Amino acid sequence: MTQIAAIIGGGVIGGGWAARFLLNGWDVRVFDPDPEAERKIGEVLGNARRSLPGLYEAPLPEEGQLSFHATISEAVAGAIWIQESVPEQLALKQKVYQTLQAHCDPAAVLGSSTSGFKPSELQAGATRPEQIMVCHPFNPVYLLPLIEVVPTDQSDLTIVERAECILRDMGMYPLRVRKEIDAHIADRFLEAVWREALWLIKDGIATTEEIDNAIRYGFGIRWAQMGLFETYRVAGGEAGMRHFMAQFGPALQWPWTKLMDVPEFTDELVDMISDQSDAQSGMHSIRELERIRDNNLVGMMRALKTQDWGAGALLKEQDHLLNARAEMPRSAVALDLTCLTETLRRAVPLDWTDYNGHMNEARYLQAFGDATDRFMEIVGCNTDYIASGGSYFTAETHIRHVDEVHAGHVIRIETYCAEGAGKKMHLFHQMFEGSRLLATGEHMLIHVSLETRKATLPSENIADILGRIAQAHSVLPRPEGLGRMVGKK
Repeated sequence: MTQIAAIIGGGVIGGGWAARFLLNGWDVRVFDPDPEAERKIGEVLGNARRSLPGLYEAPLPEEGQLSFHATISEAVAGAIWIQESVPEQLALKQKVYQTLQAHCDPAAVLGSSTSGFKPSELQAGATRPEQIMVCHPFNPVYLLPLIEVVPTDQSDLTIVERAECILRDMGMYPLRVRKEIDAHIADRFLEAVWREALWLIKDGIATTEEIDNAIRYGFGIRWAQMGLFETYRVAGGEAGMRHFMAQFGPALQWPWTKLMDVPEFTDELVDMISDQSDAQSGMHSIRELERIRDNNLVGMMRALKTQDWGAGALLKEQDHLLNARAEMPRSAVALDLTCLTETLRRAVPLDWTDYNGHMNEARYLQAFGDATDRFMEIVGCNTDYIASGGSYFTAETHIRHVDEVHAGHVIRIETYCAEGAGKKMHLFHQMFEGSRLLATGEHMLIHVSLETRKATLPSENIADILGRIAQAHSVLPRPEGLGRMVGKK
């Protein structure tokens, strides 16, 4: 059964929430009086469709339905998650909660995207204060996993725990804040850096671009994968954190920062910062900057995934979860031998595209290689079998590039087994987007002993399964292009 989320306020953050829910298979109902809300959310969703699926090697669920509603009561009908993302005005938020709770399910999650207000302030005057909590995301919500979950002593912990479970199910990281505090945890760090940056600009020490360069070329990269304390532990060398504290602790007494002293926001300072920012980034539209940001985030997070580290470890866990839900065959038991075997379904990641704006030719081979790995698993050549000393090596490959495909598009591969006798496994992969043929990959594999690295016969079980699949496929229509030489039809 499709789950429903209601988004109250469809700005940058609300639009990001809508995209995260939609692309995880939820139906999303939006209330926002802004006549441009549908356009704005549509543009955010377009960027999300292009980038989020590419974080994973597994396919996301079928996208949910997006609808816009004229009243809050219509928007929250049937919703089990309601996310408030209206402007940061306490009186406005409290008024919205009164309307929400007059119409919503009392058991629904009622989360606020507020970056500064404490949940007890939001709960004041509410019909059911126990239902309201802070669920503070980070932009872009559809890519960044952190959600600061802030309850109070009045909160219904059953609802809080259900909220955290839902967030994990969408590949996000709920960080439970132990005690409520203004601006929660992460924004207090951001505010500290922001205040210091304002002084550096006002005092003529650095420009907006120079400050950004100091972050993105230095500690920002370290923080992205290790955070603050783990970074400092490494900085302490073999002696660890204790040495770091002993060496750099005294610096806390030095007059390095003006964190408690904020410059006045004069017109002159605002103009200075605005002019510098225009000079730094004004050549790009906001949508272009968003796509540049998304490209960078996806690349960094996918790189972290190869190391099973930080945010990348979360992506790896989500891959396992998505694969388990995808219902693709993991063994011959689940196969329908009356049709070709689907061996891959995934979105094209941003980092799979080249200077022509479509999928790089090397990535076609990677996709076909992944499809071969899945087929091997289906016939029984799985991790246990490989650990026992048997596997298949690819002896020859022929790829035809029929049509182009772009980042964010979902591809699938159907595999025809042309031969499965003796030591040979002859596969013909066809890659599609919908019904459109994109490429074919023909591969001859030989079974080998990993001990001798020489050709050997596979186990009787693999030989039997492979033979049955090859026999079943032999009565199906022969795929066009099978056996074709380069340049010869």
